Amino acid sequence: MREKFSVPEITALRSELLQGFDSKDAAELLQMFLAGHGYGVSVEEARNAVSKVGMLGGTVEAFQRELESIALVM
Repeated sequence: MREKFSVPEITALRSELLQGFDSKDAAELLQMFLAGHGYGVSVEEARNAVSKVGMLGGTVEAFQRELESIALVM
């Protein structure tokens, strides 16, 4: 299966999210990232994904899987 997002893109997004945005701004950033790639996501799913970024053991690969599972084709 082809990945929707490249590792460098996910790494950059994850690094940006870890800069300390509040949950609303971080969810909006995630939604803009997905929209820029032709995908949508609900606000609730975006907030859940953002909360997982900062969790202990949250690897880039795990974040990539999470994004690919919530990304909805627009």
